Amino acid sequence: MPEFDVFQWANNVDEIKNNVSVELFLFNKNYTPYKVRYSDVLMQAIRSLFMLEAVEYVIKEADKGLECREYELSDGEDKVIYRIALDKVGRAETLIHLIENEYKDIAYFTDDEYEFKRIKGIIAKFSYPGDDGQKSFYIAKNIASSAALKGKLSWELNGESFEPLTADLAIKVPEGNETAIVDGQIVIFNQSKFEKLFQFDYKQQLISEQKAKELEETYKLSFPEGLTLNALLEDKKPLVKKLQNVEIGEMTQEQLLDYADEMQLELMTDDQGKIIIMDDKDLNMFVNLLGEDYFVSPVNGRRYEIKSKKLLDEPEGEPPRG
Repeated sequence: MPEFDVFQWANNVDEIKNNVSVELFLFNKNYTPYKVRYSDVLMQAIRSLFMLEAVEYVIKEADKGLECREYELSDGEDKVIYRIALDKVGRAETLIHLIENEYKDIAYFTDDEYEFKRIKGIIAKFSYPGDDGQKSFYIAKNIASSAALKGKLSWELNGESFEPLTADLAIKVPEGNETAIVDGQIVIFNQSKFEKLFQFDYKQQLISEQKAKELEETYKLSFPEGLTLNALLEDKKPLVKKLQNVEIGEMTQEQLLDYADEMQLELMTDDQGKIIIMDDKDLNMFVNLLGEDYFVSPVNGRRYEIKSKKLLDEPEGEPPRG
């Protein structure tokens, strides 16, 4: 497959900009999308705020040295936009999958039922006929709960007179380019807003993926169908940080299982001797065992989980152990 060319995309869209259909969706902090109806009067405003802003920026700045680089190489440079494969950004991929594949089950948004304060962003889907069938792309933006005005608490200024706001809810759509999703690629116009919108921390993800790889190369693990270690570690910053301080491989699988038995912990294995990780609880237990974060008090015989450990100096007169 040829590398995605954002400049060609912008030029192509510019040619058909008046022949696109638009659907709007709000999505919440769990990345559940909601359909949104809109007045025909708003069509041009939607095209302008979402599609034309992005397209015109790319075309205009292309002659001024604008570059498109891989997000993994991002360094906050001026005159640079970034791209990253959609399947590397789990929340964005989930959102697009739901819109594309679960469309009939997506509810229409009403504030009474779903509450605007839970909304994370707004995304516009633009569709148009292509040479090989219907084509589409998306433009997404952050939207803050503070951008909403409740009808009962707001007035509108009509000429020289204040009047009650006639709508139940009014929102201010943010200006500026943020994120486009085209042909399985995410185009990032504003890095910080993209990371905020999809809660994406690339450096954290790299560390998480590396630790997951080390664990699976060292220990025999078993997961339910459809679940992976990478998925379980996603957004678990404290757990990933703890893994960074653990010497993976210092404890063998047999030693780890003996330790779990000693602590009377329900760490299960399957018929092949693989450690079963069913959920977050099992994963936390597994990582805590690797970090030797359980102990039995010699005073009262009770079992404890150590929340933090500080290595003490060796007692005077005793050689270092190990």
